[in-house]
Amino acid sequence: MRALVAMLIVLSLSACSGTGHDDLTQFVKNSGANLRGKVEPLPEMKPYAVFTYSAFDLPDPFKPRKLTLSSGEGGGLQPDLNRPKELLESFALENLKMVGVLKKKNEIYAVIQTPGKIIYTVKVGNYLGQNFGKVVSITDTQVKLKETVQDSAGDWVERDGTLTLQEQ
Repeated sequence: MRALVAMLIVLSLSACSGTGHDDLTQFVKNSGANLRGKVEPLPEMKPYAVFTYSAFDLPDPFKPRKLTLSSGEGGGLQPDLNRPKELLESFALENLKMVGVLKKKNEIYAVIQTPGKIIYTVKVGNYLGQNFGKVVSITDTQVKLKETVQDSAGDWVERDGTLTLQEQ
């Protein structure tokens, strides 16, 4: 039985082999006869120019820089760095709230609340915030400050700041 199956397979395969594709074989042989490829020469290589990187001493442009305090010469108004800090100078100005005003013997005081809900009073001449903010005036609705900050060149400049009365 196996011999019969094997003979059938051999006969069916021999039936598939034929020379009916002679025209295709002849076309493939002739199609590349007259073609000659031409490869253009490689471009001339330029000699390698040596470059020495010498910017190691420059600051990295991708890292934030910290301003260094100048030794007293930096432009304009330098705050008194030796002055003892007041309590409210340890808080950022945006974290402090003005919650009221007190008047006592012709002197006006602003009532300031810290993030920890502790109440302090300040008067003209006191300091607030982390940017050497000196209180210059107090009205019924706001506290005006003059802050002394360093600009990008390291010079000290003044800027105005305010705390506005917060209704609870």
